Amino acid sequence: MKKRVTGIGGIFFKAKDPAAVKNWYSTHLGLDTDQWGSTFWWKDAEGNDCSTQWSPMNEDTEYYKPSSKQFMINYRVEDLEELLKTLKAEGVQVIGDIESYDYGKFGWIMDPEGNKIELWEPKDKAFLE
Repeated sequence: MKKRVTGIGGIFFKAKDPAAVKNWYSTHLGLDTDQWGSTFWWKDAEGNDCSTQWSPMNEDTEYYKPSSKQFMINYRVEDLEELLKTLKAEGVQVIGDIESYDYGKFGWIMDPEGNKIELWEPKDKAFLE
């Protein structure tokens, strides 16, 4: 069986003033922020370049729906399509359809506490080009 989660892909949370939050983290904690937040680069066990995104979002975002939580975690995964089929067969609630971009594929599930979880099959090289 392939690995399911291979790392944290991103941490997303609601903020009253995302720009001010990004500025605070930049000023006080040294995060290199941009319009999306901050990207952390690291190497996996095989030495591949990998990224994790940190992003404050507007408090009225609907991106986390149907969850009403203040945050959403994105997990890096291998073979998203197969994983979603497996999770669905295991009784996990799958939300929406897979979305594909030049930097990877995304899918969503709900955990038993009502947290929306984003699953990302990344193409990290798209960020390095």
